[in-house]
Amino acid sequence: STEAARVYHGWKNEFENKKEKNIPDDKKFLFQQWKKAKKVIDEKYESAKKNIEKVSYSVERFEDAAKRIRFAYKLKAFTYKDLLQIDAANATQTLQVAISNWKRALEKDTLLTDSAFTAEGKEYQEKLQRDIDNYSQAPEDKRTALTKDIYTSIEDKYYGNNNLKGESNEHGTLVAGTIAALRDNATGSKGIINSVRIMVIRAVPAGDEHDKDIALAIRYAVDNGAQIINMSFGKQVSPYKQFVDDAVRYAETKGVLLVHSAGNDANNISEVLYYPSAYFLDGKKATNYITVGATAPDNSEGKIAASFSNYSKEMVDVFAPGVEIYSTSMNNTYESVDGTSFSGPVVTGIAALLKSYFPRLTSQQLIEIIMKTGTTLSEDVKIPGNDKGKMTLFSNLCVSGKIVNAFEAVKMALQWESEKRF
Repeated sequence: STEAARVYHGWKNEFENKKEKNIPDDKKFLFQQWKKAKKVIDEKYESAKKNIEKVSYSVERFEDAAKRIRFAYKLKAFTYKDLLQIDAANATQTLQVAISNWKRALEKDTLLTDSAFTAEGKEYQEKLQRDIDNYSQAPEDKRTALTKDIYTSIEDKYYGNNNLKGESNEHGTLVAGTIAALRDNATGSKGIINSVRIMVIRAVPAGDEHDKDIALAIRYAVDNGAQIINMSFGKQVSPYKQFVDDAVRYAETKGVLLVHSAGNDANNISEVLYYPSAYFLDGKKATNYITVGATAPDNSEGKIAASFSNYSKEMVDVFAPGVEIYSTSMNNTYESVDGTSFSGPVVTGIAALLKSYFPRLTSQQLIEIIMKTGTTLSEDVKIPGNDKGKMTLFSNLCVSGKIVNAFEAVKMALQWESEKRF
């Protein structure tokens, strides 16, 4: 379930039709979160209601066309390359149209099968239906049924299970491989660094993370020796932000670096806040926290912001590659993926590289080196999510105005070591 749906329905009876001036001071932040959740739910509902019929028709049409092609040419499945080999000169007009439509659908990913393509369509269709359902009904509270903890108490922390084979395991596997896949086994992908140990903490379900789970996961990692924590998750609403703020402060006192992915909504997160955040409720900023946007490969050798990446001159610190990242996937396979969920691990890997050779570097020094040594872009780039192709200086998309550069980071660390700066 999404946090927006949980918050909207969770406090609907208390906050609906209320004005902020009538809300007690201790609930004003929660009221603001509820209003934001309502806006998110309303917008998704209107968009889904507008598009679901069209998407459903398209999925049905493509499935029917695929059945015709498979039957006519005795195929169990087909790709774009398979369609190119078909001689459709004597086929019926209906079959020729089916082949033509499927060619256009698959030409952007020539290895994608028809069944995988329609599965993606059905997944999108289901998402739209969830957006419609979220407007009218509260999501099922599966978490409480599973964990049986007191969610409003951060002290109630002994819950959960050791099941690592549920939904959404692929994401964490891809993240871990981006950081630390073996570089010397001539197999699959190469991580940024493999001389590190990965502490796997399952804290995010299939859906938005819960604040309490994240807060306790950070504390667990810190207490059990983690020096760098990768956080490839995020959401637009955070009702129990104080839990996470306190955990971030705890990590800060222990010298642990937090690396957070900026998010994939193509938003300026100074205007549309994204959680967790380096900024606490009191306005102060954590010194051990770096937020990472995503770049995409193109003719300028990858030096462009990904179209989906969140950005901010104040709240995103640096960018790193986040498109076509080839990494370890489930069941001994590899996969190419996109997202700030993978640009964050690139920075985590660079931080781990520095820390492994220069263990005395503090989290603040790691951040400073990474931000100072990145590659500076002087040319204008497209603003993510801007349909009109509006351009801006790359320095307007993040604090540093840079894309990470591991080679230069190591050089600066060597220089600092010679200068006895740590």
